Amino acid sequence: MFSSALKSLSSNISTNYQISPHPTAVSGPWRIHDGKKKSTGTAASIFIFDKKVLEPRSSGLGNRSSSALKKLQEDVVERLKREAGNLARLRHPSILQVLEPVEETRGGGLMFATESITTSLAGLLQAKEEQERTSRGGSRPSRYVVGEPDGTRRRKDIEIDELEIQKGLLQVAKGLEFLHESAGLVHGNLNPEAIYINAKSDWKISGLGFAGPPDSSDAKSSLPPLAISEVLYQEPRLPHSVQLNLDFTSPDFALDSNVTTAADMFSLGLVIIALYNSPHVSPLQAHSNLTSYKKLLSSPSSTPSQSNNFLCSGTIPKDLLTHLLPRLITRRPAQRLNAREFQQSQYFDNVLVSTIRFLESLPAKNANEKSQFMRGLQRVLPEFPPTVLERKVLGALLDELKDRELLPLILQNVFAILQRIPNARRTLPEKVIPRLKEVFAAQQPGKGPVPDRDSKKDAGLMVVLENMNFVAENCSGKEFKDDILPLIRLGLDSPTHSLVDAAIKCLPAILPVLDFSTVKNEVFPSIATTFSRTSSLAIKVRCLEAFTVLCGGSAGDGAASEDDLSGVVRENKSPSAKPSILDKYTIQEKLVPSLKAIKTKEPAVMMAALRVFRQIGTLADTEFLALDVLPVLWSFSLGPLLNLRQFEEFMALIKSLSWKVEREQAKKLQELSSGGDTAGFQNGSGGFLSPTNDLMQSDLDNTRNNFERLVLGRETGASSSPGTDPWQNLGPQASATQSSSQKPPSATFSWSSNGATAASKGASPLNLSARSVTPDYNLSAFPSLEPATRQKSPMSQTFSTLQPSPSTSWNLPVTANNKDNARSINMGTTSGASMEALANMKASTTSMYGQTSQQAPNYSAFSIPPPPSTSNNVGSFTGPGASAHVNRALFGQVNPAPTTSFISSPPQPQNTQKEGLDKYESLL
Repeated sequence: MFSSALKSLSSNISTNYQISPHPTAVSGPWRIHDGKKKSTGTAASIFIFDKKVLEPRSSGLGNRSSSALKKLQEDVVERLKREAGNLARLRHPSILQVLEPVEETRGGGLMFATESITTSLAGLLQAKEEQERTSRGGSRPSRYVVGEPDGTRRRKDIEIDELEIQKGLLQVAKGLEFLHESAGLVHGNLNPEAIYINAKSDWKISGLGFAGPPDSSDAKSSLPPLAISEVLYQEPRLPHSVQLNLDFTSPDFALDSNVTTAADMFSLGLVIIALYNSPHVSPLQAHSNLTSYKKLLSSPSSTPSQSNNFLCSGTIPKDLLTHLLPRLITRRPAQRLNAREFQQSQYFDNVLVSTIRFLESLPAKNANEKSQFMRGLQRVLPEFPPTVLERKVLGALLDELKDRELLPLILQNVFAILQRIPNARRTLPEKVIPRLKEVFAAQQPGKGPVPDRDSKKDAGLMVVLENMNFVAENCSGKEFKDDILPLIRLGLDSPTHSLVDAAIKCLPAILPVLDFSTVKNEVFPSIATTFSRTSSLAIKVRCLEAFTVLCGGSAGDGAASEDDLSGVVRENKSPSAKPSILDKYTIQEKLVPSLKAIKTKEPAVMMAALRVFRQIGTLADTEFLALDVLPVLWSFSLGPLLNLRQFEEFMALIKSLSWKVEREQAKKLQELSSGGDTAGFQNGSGGFLSPTNDLMQSDLDNTRNNFERLVLGRETGASSSPGTDPWQNLGPQASATQSSSQKPPSATFSWSSNGATAASKGASPLNLSARSVTPDYNLSAFPSLEPATRQKSPMSQTFSTLQPSPSTSWNLPVTANNKDNARSINMGTTSGASMEALANMKASTTSMYGQTSQQAPNYSAFSIPPPPSTSNNVGSFTGPGASAHVNRALFGQVNPAPTTSFISSPPQPQNTQKEGLDKYESLL
């Protein structure tokens, strides 16, 4: 509906301005919409008059009356045009400012644009009256939900209190003074509908449709004189909003028909009474009837005066009641105050009003007066209502930011105001930040040539940096990144050390607002550049503290609040761990190289770097810690200026990181060895050969038992299948023999499980034709190997050395598996590296030899022939000599012993059989 109506009112204003669909306020015949200029984004208010409001309700009048009504409507339109034209010609801070002159629309309506306003005084009083009627809470903010040009709705708060009234009345009086003395005009219709309140909470005079020169004026005026008889007549066919408001009219007009400037002062007195009256209306209720108005003034009881409290049901302040109103609400014009005298009244004699008056005249003051005013303003700010601070004081201070000499003082007051107003989160980005950008834009890096340093701008920037916590709390991330972060970078790039220090101190406040990419790509490089470039010891320490924060630490970790740059700090309880801001790559590839480049050995720098490395130690890889971090820590710890306590702190961190590296590396190697892969064989870890050696040791015991039974002529306790014996050389060791009658304790084998051991008591031994032992054979693939029937051996002997034959191949049965087995075992016995691996076998393999020998399944691939009846030797005990080092490593023996070799080829004859039997007997 509104869009179609707006098309009928098409004009240049509707083309150049974005207009909200809903009116903000309705004042008289005007509907006021919020607007915004499309080209500049300047906020404005669009006054729209629709001629349809002048159409009367249906009546039985004929054509004659309709022609007369049309003439009245045209007069109204002309008067409204004159009102907008008068506003456009008059320029004063207390007169509503016109941005676009009045235009006629296609439907016969009118439209003009003014500065942005919030509401009229009549609308404010009406909202306050409704609020008082519902809550009876006294002076509370009046809320207005207004339509934005983009179609959104926003709430505006207006609070009217005593200071707001004082300030507003003072501004209206200034406007009247300008009209009376400078413009030579009488307003003629001053009432709450003719007073508007703008976004800065300033009261502005408008409604100049009935303005004209006074009767006593001799100067020529561009406006025609006011025809009293015409304006006093109330036309019933026209709306009351386009006619003179008799409730606020002076008796000079109604009774004397005189147009004087004193008439406006009488109207101002009635406006003051309406502010405190309940309801907020004039004490003279004429109901648009001139006769009723005259009747009211004819009776003392219905005429407002000091004796009847000016017919006000509310409480009027004493100064108004005793000093001002009696000299405004008076029948004789000569007894009334003029606008200038009104401003000098005792009612306005207080520090808050005087502060506002001085602030309004601040551009006309000299530099010394401005400086004194700004210094003293901070002491009186707590006494101001928040609404006055936000709408009046803050706006005036922001307008003065162009004065570079006062920049730091103004910014101190600006942030003091922001901390006192409730909606600072909206005020800061909308009003303050754009002005800060204008002030510091020329100094931002990368924008044109670098200008000379301005000490006043630097001081202003220092104020901004000191209040960065407040700014970060009241800004969104995008606003902070786009508008505030450049100011911090400006401080980091400054040659002034105090600015750099203040910029780095902002880091804990700004990190929660920024995202990771911004911190990594914009914040960290700036700090790193400052760290590498500065020659100031204090700045280096501050940068290192920033690095600690970026790595997840705290700015106060281990640092005293007052750093004397000695590096000696008190121990603080470490706070709870926080996640690192920087990623591992940035820390290892960019941060640590910067720390390596530190050349100074000052204790303060060394200890600050220690705190950074302490955080890095919790984040970096162990390999990086071992190769890159620990060498740097050792270098720093040997600094000649460190004391004992500082050195001990370095050593504590070095030990902690070294232990971490050791633990991680051991865990890694343990995981690799427990996996059972071939890496253990190739790396000589023994992970493969240890269980294999257990199996070989069991075969040795089995072969020895069979041999003893053979040479002693005893029967075997259990049948054993022929097998393959991988060992060819055995060396006996002279040791004490154990009694054959003693029962040995149960032996524990590394290759047998608990369940298999228990089941082996009644099970027959497992017979295999061949046993495959290959380097890549997994232990889990072997079948469960259990000892056979455990028998008492007649003689138990410990073999001290065991050495594979370096040259003789084992005589295995010729099968496919045996060929592979022989090849595998040959490789293991002939390879020097394999022997080194055998040297690492676990001690559990040797412990079995300390127990009584047991009968085990014979997996040997060859059989030892029985000894001949007369002169054949069973075997030779003079085998080729092997390395004693290997034997000692295998069996844990210290003294070397002669080696014994079981030859798979036919036994060689010996010259003396007795020597061999004597050797047997020595074994027995």
